[in-house]
Amino acid sequence: MPIAAFGYLRVSSLGQAAEDRDGYRRQLAAVEEYARLHDYEIQETFRDSITGKTELEGRAGLAACMEQIEISEVKVVLVESADRIARDALIGGIIIREFKKVGVTVIAASGGVNLTEPDDSHPTEQLIQRIMFALAEWERCMIVEKLRAARQRMKAKNGKCEGRKSYGHDPKRPEEVPILQLILESSASGNPADVIAARLNGAEIKSRSGRPWRASVIRKILKRNQEGVTA
Repeated sequence: MPIAAFGYLRVSSLGQAAEDRDGYRRQLAAVEEYARLHDYEIQETFRDSITGKTELEGRAGLAACMEQIEISEVKVVLVESADRIARDALIGGIIIREFKKVGVTVIAASGGVNLTEPDDSHPTEQLIQRIMFALAEWERCMIVEKLRAARQRMKAKNGKCEGRKSYGHDPKRPEEVPILQLILESSASGNPADVIAARLNGAEIKSRSGRPWRASVIRKILKRNQEGVTA
């Protein structure tokens, strides 16, 4: 019996969305072919055309898809490729996390990659996972060493190193860790502080104070992480 699935298509301009353009038609063909070959039955297809300043604007199709998931038994969403979810790593990470929260598997038809849980049996995916895990582990180790060195410097100078922990480094606030990682990844991708703040606000991710994110706060977080200071 075929597995129920939704299709999700996204183009980056109204021009690509026009019926005589290749955008939607190419993506739909890829999704339908994957569904046919792997015994999925597409119940409904959702579409978005991103024309705003950020990739979080104009996502009515994605919102409708999420709403249908809540009231249906569909647990699979098919897209042509990962960049149809989002081209930006920060936004893509947020959206994939939202799908995972409700137990939905997102599959990229091009290559058959499980975006929510990459296939360990695929050599390329294994390599990508290992590289990402290695980079994440290296970054964690470097952060730990920087924090240890900073604490030692503060203790040597002041005799103590107490104070409020900076964002993402407070053991009592574990929920900040993945958000800090998204901020660091987005900054590493070349996004300025104001863009990162706008995207966090667009995704309704709250700051520690509960107020909207500001570029000055993002810059302070990035600076403190570069310096390895947590107080």
